[in-house]
Amino acid sequence: MNNSTVEAVISGHVSPSNTTDLRDLKISVLFSIVFMTVGITSNSLAIVILLKAYQRFRKKSKASFLLFASGLVFTDLFGHLINGTIAVFVYASNREWSKFDHANILCSIFGMCMVFFGLCPLLLGSVMAVERCIGVTDPIFHSTKMTSRHAKMILAFVWLFAIFVALLPIMTLRSYHIQATKTWCFLKTDQIEDWMDQFHLLLFSSLGLLSLAISFVCNAMTGITLLRSKLKSQQHRQGRSHHLEMIIQLLAIMCVSCICWTPFLVTMANIGLKKYGSQDPHETILFSLRMATWNQILDPWVYILLRKTVLRKLYRIARRCCGVEIIGLHAWEFSSIKNSLKVATISESPACSRTNTFSISQKTDTEQKCELIETK
Repeated sequence: MNNSTVEAVISGHVSPSNTTDLRDLKISVLFSIVFMTVGITSNSLAIVILLKAYQRFRKKSKASFLLFASGLVFTDLFGHLINGTIAVFVYASNREWSKFDHANILCSIFGMCMVFFGLCPLLLGSVMAVERCIGVTDPIFHSTKMTSRHAKMILAFVWLFAIFVALLPIMTLRSYHIQATKTWCFLKTDQIEDWMDQFHLLLFSSLGLLSLAISFVCNAMTGITLLRSKLKSQQHRQGRSHHLEMIIQLLAIMCVSCICWTPFLVTMANIGLKKYGSQDPHETILFSLRMATWNQILDPWVYILLRKTVLRKLYRIARRCCGVEIIGLHAWEFSSIKNSLKVATISESPACSRTNTFSISQKTDTEQKCELIETK
């Protein structure tokens, strides 16, 4: 894309119909550029952290979580890169689709990317919630069945399924439509008469809401399990900082996903069910779309950076306010990812799991080694 064109739009050299249109155009193009830049930067940083962790722990049980998280931030990164570039190009072209997209090809590509990059993070979020729930509630099954090969197959299936949903309107001889603001393309949301157009909207919204529901249930089960194990005396010593970290992370994931995505998904469902009637939902759709965009920006901070930086500071502040040592400070000396992975790997190893199954008075060397590492 020509950089001079974008500069002309930002500086006001284009000639819209009035001053209000010019101001709205400048705000919108700046909004898109800032969102795209922040999203690419944060996801790129998260990818570097995740790839380093995966290369180090690819033989451990936590590798499946790292693989899913890497797939998530890769998807978010390309979503910002592709969708953001197309959006800036549309603004730079003064939203005159008839001049640069006669055959509706760019609109179809834009619409498919919006569906794919919108649905894929929701599906991956639910998969990660299920994987973590299994890892906490049934660590033996997780360590034996959830291998890196299975995780790669699941990740590929999620991507292929999202691609299938994005291509479904084209396969059913329907097309993606330019929305009322003329800044983006999506499924038909205006003057819906055909049941197939309703089906596509309801399918997208239903899959998204179902993913959020699965994530909520699995994260709730994981949080309850972690709280129960923490309240037990010394039966499940897996590092109290690990419990606190996981609980706060799960709450953040649920809050961010629900707050960002629920307005857009509910709006699409209402349009598909024709509940808007004579109301004009265009402003509501645009607002909910921008809310959903924030989820792709916050994903890497929630999954990776939040527990490495913010939780440590919050712990120190809480420790100063309470005046007592709630958690041993040595538990935070190492990075959060390294500490959590070491604890999860040890607790899910077959040698350590046999200790909980059989009650033996004299402990073996392996059992003593497991307990020694767990207490560190």
